[in-house]
Formats: sequence, C-alpha cells, structure tokens
Amino acid sequence: MMSLVVEVVEAHDLIPKDGEGSANSFVEVDFENQRSRTRTATKTLNPVWNKKLSFHLESLDALKKQSIEVSVYNEHKSFPYRNFLGRVRIPGSTVSGTDEEALRSFQLEKRWFFSYIRGEISLKIYISPEPKTPQIEAEADAAGEKQSKKQSKEEEAVEEVKKEEVKKVVTTRHISKHQVSSTAAVPVVMSPTTMAPAGTPAEEFKLKEARLQLGERWPTGDKPASTYDLVEQMNYLYVRVVKAKDLPVNPLTGGVDPYIEVKLGNYRGTTKHFEKKNNPEWNQVFAFSKDRIQSSVLEVFVRDKEMARDEYMGKVVFELNEVPTRVPPDSPLAAQWYRMEDLRRAGDGKSRGEVMLAVWMGTQADEAFPDAWHADAAAVQGEGVYNVRSKVYVSPKLWYLCVRVIEAQDLLPNGGAEAHSPLEFTAKAQLGNQVLKTKVSPSRTLSPMWNEDMVFVAAEPFEEMLVLTVENRVASAKDEIVGRLVLPLTAVEKRFDHHPVHSRWFNLERYGGFLEPDPRRRELRFASRVHLRLCLNGAYHVMDESTMYISDTRPTARQLWKHPIGVLEVGILGAGGLTPMKTRDGRGATDAYCVAKYSQKWVRTRTILDSFAPRWNEQYTWEVYDPCTVITIGVFDNCHLGGGGGGGVSGESKPPAKDSRIGKVRIRLSTLETDRIYTHTYPLIVLQHSGVKKMGELQLAVRFTCLSLMNMVYLYGHPLLPKMHYLQPFSVSQLDNLRYQAMSIVAARLGRAEPPLRREVVEYMLDVDSHMWSMRRSKANFFRIVSVMSGVVATLRWLDDVRWWRNPVTTVLVHVLFVILLWYPELILPTVFLYMFLIGVWNFRFRPRHPPHMDTKLSWAEAVHPDELDEEFDTFPTTRPHDVARMRYDRLRSVAGRIQTVVGDMAAQGERMQGLLSWRDPRATALFVVFCLAAAVVLYVVPFRAVALVAGMHLLRHPRFRSKMPSVPSNFFKRLPSRIDSLL
Repeated sequence: MMSLVVEVVEAHDLIPKDGEGSANSFVEVDFENQRSRTRTATKTLNPVWNKKLSFHLESLDALKKQSIEVSVYNEHKSFPYRNFLGRVRIPGSTVSGTDEEALRSFQLEKRWFFSYIRGEISLKIYISPEPKTPQIEAEADAAGEKQSKKQSKEEEAVEEVKKEEVKKVVTTRHISKHQVSSTAAVPVVMSPTTMAPAGTPAEEFKLKEARLQLGERWPTGDKPASTYDLVEQMNYLYVRVVKAKDLPVNPLTGGVDPYIEVKLGNYRGTTKHFEKKNNPEWNQVFAFSKDRIQSSVLEVFVRDKEMARDEYMGKVVFELNEVPTRVPPDSPLAAQWYRMEDLRRAGDGKSRGEVMLAVWMGTQADEAFPDAWHADAAAVQGEGVYNVRSKVYVSPKLWYLCVRVIEAQDLLPNGGAEAHSPLEFTAKAQLGNQVLKTKVSPSRTLSPMWNEDMVFVAAEPFEEMLVLTVENRVASAKDEIVGRLVLPLTAVEKRFDHHPVHSRWFNLERYGGFLEPDPRRRELRFASRVHLRLCLNGAYHVMDESTMYISDTRPTARQLWKHPIGVLEVGILGAGGLTPMKTRDGRGATDAYCVAKYSQKWVRTRTILDSFAPRWNEQYTWEVYDPCTVITIGVFDNCHLGGGGGGGVSGESKPPAKDSRIGKVRIRLSTLETDRIYTHTYPLIVLQHSGVKKMGELQLAVRFTCLSLMNMVYLYGHPLLPKMHYLQPFSVSQLDNLRYQAMSIVAARLGRAEPPLRREVVEYMLDVDSHMWSMRRSKANFFRIVSVMSGVVATLRWLDDVRWWRNPVTTVLVHVLFVILLWYPELILPTVFLYMFLIGVWNFRFRPRHPPHMDTKLSWAEAVHPDELDEEFDTFPTTRPHDVARMRYDRLRSVAGRIQTVVGDMAAQGERMQGLLSWRDPRATALFVVFCLAAAVVLYVVPFRAVALVAGMHLLRHPRFRSKMPSVPSNFFKRLPSRIDSLL
C-alpha cells in the first residue's frame, strides 16, 4: 500500500479578506473524498505552512484517473466562517513517483466566472510507501477498538453512579408556605463539575455569552415577582426592629441601657444601645440570606448593656415556616407589637415589655435591602458597616461661571501713582481652588482695561465665593493688592441662551468688598470700581469625563432638557475568578464591589466580603436622552472595612488607604439592539507595570428599551452637544482645564457622601489620565488608522491589478462598465448608492451579535515593551532616573524625527502644487500655463465624453503598451520646487 503526500509549502500575494489588508489563510486538500487541512496562518498575505498531508492510495492506476483539489480559504469567526481565496486542480497523472519531487508553483484559479482571485501556491506532491502493513494495521485497529469499547463501558458506569449520587444529594427545593398548594417541588439536578483545559491567552480576554435564568415569576406565571427581571432572584429573611416600650428597670443600676440582638443559627446581629431609656426606637433592618439559613427558629432578644452576656430581659421567637413572603410591588409589611417572654421567670408575674417587629421573606428588590445589616458582613465592625452597603449617588449640578473683566476705574496704588511708574495692573479671579489671571492692561493708567473672559466650574449648592483682586506689579516677583471684591454666587444672574447679560459695576475695597457693603461706608464719596459681566451659563454641558466615553450630553439648565428616548437597565449579576488583592490571616482575600456610572447617576453595589466569585444580583435603571453615550462599570476592592482610613475586619491589620482597581467595562448604547437582553461575561483587564493581566470576569445583563423611535432617529441628525458649544465654543486648552476642575469637584462631593465614593474610584471611572502620553496608545492609534485605510488601499490595489490586466476578464468588464457609465452618467450616483445599499443588506447577516469590549490586541497591550509600560505609568513630571529619562527622550526624538520627515514630505507636495503657478520655476510655470491653454481649447472643442473615453482607455491600456518608467506628469511634478531649500 502507498500514500499520496501533498506538502503545502507557502503561498504568495493572496487577496486581503479580514478588512485590515491581510488574511487568515489555511489550505484544504481533497483527494478521493479524503480531506485534510493545514493550520491557519494569521495576518499575512504571504503565508508559510510547510505542512505534509498524507492520503491513502490504492494504486498508481487509480491515481492517474483522479485529480487533487487544493483550496485556499480565509478563516473568520462569523458565518460562513471562511472565504474562498482560490483553488488548484492537479491531475494525478502529473504526480511524481518518488519522494524527491521538486517544489512546484501553481496559479490560483477562481470558482465562479465573476470571482476575483489572485496569488499562487507552492506545493510538493509525491508518492510514499506507508510505514505499516495492512495486517499489523488491522490488528492494531481491532485491539484499539476493543480497548476503547472497554473504556467507554467503564466510563458509562461511572457516569451512572455519579448521576445517581447527584440526584440523591440535590433533589429538594425550599418552598414558601403559600406556594405549597399551587406548585409541586421540582427536582434540581446539578451536573457534575469537570475540569477543562485552560484557554489560550487570546481566548482568555474574549467576551463570552452567558446562559442564565433571569427573573423569577409567581407560580401562576402571570405576575412578575419583582422588577428585578435582569438578575437572579436572591431570597432573604428580613427583620425590622422598630422600637420597644415598657422595658423593665434593672434593679442594680436603677435604669436600663437596652439593645436588640437578632439570632438565627450562628448569625447574630445587634442594634445600637441607648442609655437610661425605657422606650427606645431603633428602626433598623437585618437581612439573612436564605441560602445560609441553618436554623428553623428566629430569636429576637432584648438585652441590657449592663447585664451579663447570657442574660436578657425578654425575647420573641418566630418559626420560619410561618414567616410571610412579601415581594415588591406589594405594600410594605406592617410592624406589630410582640409581648416578650422569659421562660426562666415565667411565674414571677412581672411584665417584660413589648417590642415592635416586622419579619418577612423577601428578595433583593425589597426597599429595605440597601440599608439593611447583612449577615454575610457580620465580621465588619464600627463605621466599616456603612462602607459595605449599596448606594445611589447623584453628581452635583455643575455650571460654567463666565466672568468678563472689562475695566476698572479710579484705582489707588499704595504711595500714589507717582510711586509706581509705569503702572501694570492685572485682575485675578479665584473660585475655590480655581485661579485665573488676566494679562497686564495695555493702558498704563489708573483706569485700566482688560476685556478678557474667564470661565470657572461652580457646583450647586453655591457654597464658595468669587474673589476678584486687582493687583499692581511693583517688582518682578511682587504684586500689590489695589482692590478686592468678594461676591456670592447666589447674586450672579443665570443665562440659558447665547444672549449676553448686562454688565455691572462693583466697588472695590482694599481689604475685601461685598455686593452690599456696610451702610456705614456709604457715606464715602470716592471708591475704586470694577466693571464686570457675570453669569452662570446653563446652556452648556459641563464635561467631567472624557468626550470619547461621554455618558451625558444634556445642558445644565433643566429647562433645556428634551424628553428621554429610552431606558437603560443593567443587572450586575456577579464576578468570577477574581485575583486576590490583599492578604488576610496569611491568605489572599478580595472584598469586591461594583460602581456603575451613567449620566449624573452613580450606583455602588454592596461589598461581598472575602469572595473570589461574588454574587451581587443588583439591578439599576437610567433614563437615556442620547443613544450615542457610554456606560462605565468598574470593579474595586474595598480597603476601608474599618471605616475612615484605618481598621478593617476584626482580626486584620490596617488596610491600604486606597481602594484597588480590579477592572472596568464600557458599553456604548448605540451598539445595542433595543428591547433585547444582553447577558455576557466581560473580562476584567488591567494594564500593570508587568503587562496586561486578567483580574477576573464580570457578568452583566443589559437591556436598552426605546420609548420613542421617532425621537431617537431625530437625534441622529442633531449635534451631540448643546448648541452653545458650537455658537460660542471654548478652546481645547480651556476644555481640558475645565474638565479637570469639574472632575475634582465631583470627586470632592462624592467623597463627602455616606458611604463615600472615594477619589481614586471617581478618577478611574472618569478616565482622568486618558490624555497622558503613551507609546502603546500611539501605536494603537496608528494601526487604527491603518485599519481604516485598508479598504482604500485594497481598492487602489484592485484598480492597479485592473490597469495591469492581471485578470483579463475583470479588466474587460471594467471597460464595459466604464463605457456604460460614460454614456449614461446619470447612472453613476444611483449605482454607487445602490451598491452601498446592497453591501449594507449583505452585511446584515454578519452583524455583530455581542457588544464591544476591551480588546487587548487593538490596544497593543499584549506585545508592549516593559520600558514603554514603565513610561506609561510614570508620573508627570517624571520621577525616573536621569539615564532612563534620557533614553526615553532619545527614543521619542527618533519617533518624532520619522513623523517630521513624513510631515515634511506632505508639505513639499503641497508647495509643489502651489509652485505650478507661482513662477518660482519660470520654465515649469510657462509649460504648465501653455498646457492649461491647450487643455482649455481641447476641452471646449471636443465633447467631454470623448475626452473621458480616451483618458479612461489610456489609463486601462494593456501592459504591452506600458512602460515601467514614471509617467510624464509624474516627472514634471517631482521637478517642481518646494520651500525645503529655504529651511535651516
């Protein structure tokens, strides 16, 4: 027996198919219904495989009657998963009988008449004897088949045993009392866990679709159990402790210091205590996860702080199977008075008092859930309890304070005008930590004029004052205060359009001025004055985040808001595979929480303690005013479990001062289909000094609901920002400074909330460092441009192939199409738009099914140099040693030198265009002028269609009539002068 060997060596000049000017090609060989393929060579048009493919061959006579078909394909992820790049059919009669066949090259052929194929493939095809005899093969196959059957029977037996064990363990389901009559228990069978091999690094950073059972319903199936239909339902036992009355007095102390202890199995939760109070009020809620309940009895004790630990004044006992179930939108369960009991002193006849309680079974959709004490956070003590709760924040309302300093009058420098000659007056305005200063007045008099604009960011409520100071420069580094004005922002007029407000005069005082000065000073007949135009402009959108990831485009003034066009719902399900972020009791630990930011609303989930796979299952809703916005969701490690900046979980040391970042996800709403639930697992990717690292995965459920399709379509034709950004735009430097100030104000305000949303979290969510220099980002942006231009480059290559007749049939068809469009020019634009329509309809089948996510390959994070990473994480100004800074400076000079050369070449081409008529080269300009005159005469006399036909045919002429030398127009243009000769 023999075997046919097809050695696939390489291919050249394939067609680009991946949209980036390259292809992911592989070769499939078919011989007598035997198919085999090579590996995929990625991102190249000249792949090299060097792969030997063997096929069973009966005899040489059979080979002569058959043919070998070699096909080249481009592999991609979406349907139909591969594109045809060409094929070769080789008759079997041409195959050599030895294994010393020389390398042969074949031109790739097309499959259909109108297909465009190019390139060639190099192969070695020969016959080789098979290493095994048929008898040995048959015996080996028989033995292998018996062994495989034996192993499969053993595996089936083991699987049956495993399934029976699993069914025995988890066939029960907890059912509420009111559900027993309406539904039967359904066994929940869990499949045994199997270990899978670790994925490749490329697969590790990819988005994955999650199949989850979201949203619970009543047994009848017609009423939603809650509005939390994007998350998995989590059941909790809630205990609301309202107040107590008529508590007995401790005979030893003459009073009572009461507090409540709620006990459920091994979990104990306590309220705060009151001193010497018989009728205390607590209004505190305790939540116990139903999955962790290990007792059938709930006990509520009333204790005295002065009593021993085992003593109590009374208690109330609840049987859990009698606790009612309440799910929103049901009304809250009313609290009831319960008489306390003490079986140890049942016969003394004394009253133990009463306590008002409410006990019910609910879900995470309950109103009491965010502020409840959770049993899984029982280890947190002190003020750290507030830092683990979920919270909704609202960004402060930001305004642009526009100040135009027009002029001042009757200024009085110290020592008189004669002592300071010349006079150099400047005006300085300060709002909080924002300070802006005018230039020196060009009029060196006691009534200077500036007429300069200053813009500040102000936040409601307006707590800060605008301080305006007029100064006179008396020395090179010394300014003397001439007058001062302190103005409250509540007295500043608000503006909602582009019309200017009226200017006003304010009195300046040497040691501080006010809008309404002291009446005792009104008797003064002389005072310095300043002329200002002030307004709080609400027609702008105050940007506190990068414009690339903007989540809100509305102006500040609510009167200018449009109606919402949709609703965004996000279910934060959970995370998995999180990296240990700190050490606790000698082992790694992570206390993770999520922060989501969209528009002015920030949400923070509760902190799940000591878990690498936390489950939050919290759902939040935002109104959407513009679909071209981005929601940002970040995951952080809570390092403030002891409250403030120190302490922590009992038994642990003081945590670091800042919450550690675990990862971030961005979702652009315009990439989502409306009324569809997206349930995906997003990789949490962080760029560190050591390189890119996956910190875990985040599971999200997202739904974008459209309220008005017409309003949404209407928005696509309108500017992204309010019209004031276009009528009276700010400069780029102004916008950068104002954005930084707005971010600082938002971080300061949110840091004062309870629990605080700390500055490091706000900065990470708002991408405060997105404008910093990075060699990695520069490379990524460059290759983004290359990818965008790849279609244009591919079109130019195709036109060049048509010009050089590399595919004669295609060139002939282009000739025919050119003549048709030339004789019927009214078909050009309809043909172009019809072509784009057909392309769009065709691409609808391959439209993206998943939202975009962080792409490490696009970001150039996988192959970045360690020194470039260290440079990216460097501070500004640099803190690295001088040698490192010098090396980076030289590298930057090298990159800038190449950019400088390219920019210089572009400038030279433009200057040559200008030089055509500038008479800098008199002979070249004279030739061009004569040519223009001749062209005008010819184009006037000869019909345009004839000229276009001749030009087109000349451009598409056969290579036999071409020369490899540059054309005459090209030679003429390159000889034109440029201004590069004038550079130093």
